[in-house]
Amino acid sequence: MAKNNGKMVEAITSMDEDFAKWYTDICKKAELVEYTSVKGCMVIRPYGYAIWENIQRILDTMFKERGHENVCMPMFIPESLLQKEKDHVEGFAPEVAWVTHGGSEKLEDRLCVRPTSETLFCEHYANIVHSYRDLPKLYNQWVSVVRWEKTTRPFLRSREFLWQEGHTIHETADEAIWETERMLNCYAEFCEKSLCMPVVKGRKTDSDKFAGAEATYAIEALMHDGKALQAGTSHYFGDGFARAFGIQYTSRENKLEYPHQTSWGVTTRLIGAIIMTHGDDNGLVLPPAVAPVQVVIVPIAQKKEGVLDKATELYEKLKACGLRVKLDDSDNSPGWKFAEYEMRGVPVRVEIGPKDIENGQCVVATRFNGEKAVVSLENNLETFKDTVVDLIENVVPEGMFNKALENRKEKTYQCKTMDEIIKALEEKGDGFIEAMWCGEEECEDKVKEATGVGSRCIPNEQHEISDVCVCCGKPAKKMVLWGKAY
Repeated sequence: MAKNNGKMVEAITSMDEDFAKWYTDICKKAELVEYTSVKGCMVIRPYGYAIWENIQRILDTMFKERGHENVCMPMFIPESLLQKEKDHVEGFAPEVAWVTHGGSEKLEDRLCVRPTSETLFCEHYANIVHSYRDLPKLYNQWVSVVRWEKTTRPFLRSREFLWQEGHTIHETADEAIWETERMLNCYAEFCEKSLCMPVVKGRKTDSDKFAGAEATYAIEALMHDGKALQAGTSHYFGDGFARAFGIQYTSRENKLEYPHQTSWGVTTRLIGAIIMTHGDDNGLVLPPAVAPVQVVIVPIAQKKEGVLDKATELYEKLKACGLRVKLDDSDNSPGWKFAEYEMRGVPVRVEIGPKDIENGQCVVATRFNGEKAVVSLENNLETFKDTVVDLIENVVPEGMFNKALENRKEKTYQCKTMDEIIKALEEKGDGFIEAMWCGEEECEDKVKEATGVGSRCIPNEQHEISDVCVCCGKPAKKMVLWGKAY
């Protein structure tokens, strides 16, 4: 960011020129992250962390409304414990970081730095679940995890990242499946209402499901450049983990049974999703629900009599409504401030100067569409307050969602053959491909090899593009969403 030297905020690379550089520029210049000497890890700076805190606050409330409790598991997992679920450990083996020494002594059983916590929860459940009366357990934790990624990018992929992981255990398969789908719907509701980001809900193909799961469900979002981003996942484990870890309970019929489990999670990757869904060449565009500052008030010619007093009055009026408001009375120029808060994605800007005060009005600008409106300051500021509150609660969220949805519609292509997929991508650019699939993994692999797009999910909302597989021409079983992905 530019310092207090009168200069405008440094320009960022155009997304059309270089989307990856544009993304990195925003992460750095909006002061969301900083790189460190630990390769593949990042410092989440106060502004970036404030976005995460708002995400966490909203989701944590939603989880608790659904009956979940927060817990905290250890950071380390003994290798012997991890080995109990074969598919699970094989799925994570390439990404695991190991602790081999404690001080100067070599550990007999090396410790995995948690990439995820299924095994720890299973060990705990085995100790506390004995009867059907102990079920269900609806747990969640907010922690960091470590996965040794080869290629990293701020928020999207880093070796250590913040997330929440929910873990639940139930009497029956039906209850666990219901919970898996309920939490997927919870994520979708959060993304669409709080992040203004449309998502497609669906089930992952068997080749793409979570290691050790019977079924994985996901929400898929489309970024501005036409690439897909998996924004959240929810997994149904059946009783596989329970059997591996010896978790049994006495049923209502006084029989020993294995319980059924779920897990589900979202990460700081959601901040990357916000950037790439809503951002533009001026910087961030933040949804009001998670913006650290929802409204910034910029006084014009603030040294003139009465300007700061009126700006402070506007500040107090909005703050009393519960909005997150900032009054910038620094000595930077108004033009610098406008560019600064555009870069930071503040949803609404209020401008107030001597002429505005004389005319009993102010100027209100919305970040996502650049529109400005003159708003009356009469009637004890009630019109002003109502206008800004309506922008924050209704107009801006709805406008941002519809803008992102329109981008997705424009970049969603229906294809009946692999040649049509290739042609659509060449002529229109990256996007979601809707195409039919026979259900064979061999065809799924061939589509990716021939076209460059992989399966993202089997959407819950199905419609028929044709009656044959896009690859082999055999009868189709499902419509699949395909795409290139982050």
